Amino acid sequence: MCALTAGQRGRRVLVVEHANKVGKKILMSGGGRCNFTNTGTTPDNYLSANPHFCKSALARYTPWDFIAMVERHGIAYHEKELGQLFCDVSSKLIVKMLLDECAAAGVRIETHCSVERVVHGDDGGYRLHTTRGTFTAPALVVASGGLSIPSMGASGFGYELARQFGHAVLPTRAGLVPLTLSGKHQERLADLSGVAFPVTARCNGQAFSNFMLVTHRGVSGPSILQISSYWQPGDDLRLDLLPGVDALDRLQALQRERPAAELRTVLGELLPKRFAQRFGEVWLAHLQPNRPMRQFTLPQLRDVASLLGDWPLVASGTEGYRTAEVTLGGVDTDGVSSSTMQSRHVPGLYFIGEVLDVTGWLGGYNFQWAWASGHAAGMAV
Repeated sequence: MCALTAGQRGRRVLVVEHANKVGKKILMSGGGRCNFTNTGTTPDNYLSANPHFCKSALARYTPWDFIAMVERHGIAYHEKELGQLFCDVSSKLIVKMLLDECAAAGVRIETHCSVERVVHGDDGGYRLHTTRGTFTAPALVVASGGLSIPSMGASGFGYELARQFGHAVLPTRAGLVPLTLSGKHQERLADLSGVAFPVTARCNGQAFSNFMLVTHRGVSGPSILQISSYWQPGDDLRLDLLPGVDALDRLQALQRERPAAELRTVLGELLPKRFAQRFGEVWLAHLQPNRPMRQFTLPQLRDVASLLGDWPLVASGTEGYRTAEVTLGGVDTDGVSSSTMQSRHVPGLYFIGEVLDVTGWLGGYNFQWAWASGHAAGMAV
């Protein structure tokens, strides 16, 4: 994005790519359909030590700007949910579009090209020693991403480069990542692997409503991936197992309508049967859920409703960078201009995308930050 924007302004641009082909993360995203933006993008959809940093770039290159390029290239797309736009056919079309735009702008791309050393010369320029020879340029843009999915070539290269030039790097951790359980917490749910249902996950003042998936090692699904960016070990994590439902009202109504039905039967109609059975056995054992509804007092129903609406989930950790969609933390934005993405320490050095301490929610927001920050730097170099 940065390269094609700069190229369109008549700049001579070289993209140095250490992988064997470009856009690997684009190709795998969205199950191969690429959730390329979100029409509801606002600065509130991003985590950063400086929540104001992303505002300028996002305002100057909006989802509609990217959509216009997608439409110009005749790529069919659809909205899945909550403003998430996906390709109808394949994420390959987004990569082809970006490559076609680069080609039209005269951008040169070198794949299989690893950077071994970067030197900032007395003339103010940059010399890159690579596996394909030495390149020099007056400006250097670091767009190397974070630590997520190392199997695709992710590394801490961008952070090392930032430190080399005097930039602070904020602590990094996996974001948009499944959570793991351990001990009795894992034992209680492990054999329910594959069960999925809607929940609202709450932690540290944030809440996300979407599906949760029970896995062999813990929990995943969109609601869990979203809340994982706000959760750290030891934090209180709560789930509303019946989002949008007044659990006490529902239980009282069912008590009136079906007094002879057992509580565990009723729960099996409100939640997936296997989960409801385990929920009754473990968390409601003291109430004897095999009793008929008519035997439950109002305080007891209130206890059940309270647990359904505010179920504590004790996670022990995350699946880590191996499966994380993004990396939280990164290059401290205090050392970077929010309008141009240029370093405040060294002229001609720029940082864009995920290498910066800007992390989006699940749903196309991280791609939109990539396009917007890339565009900002491309307009400035």
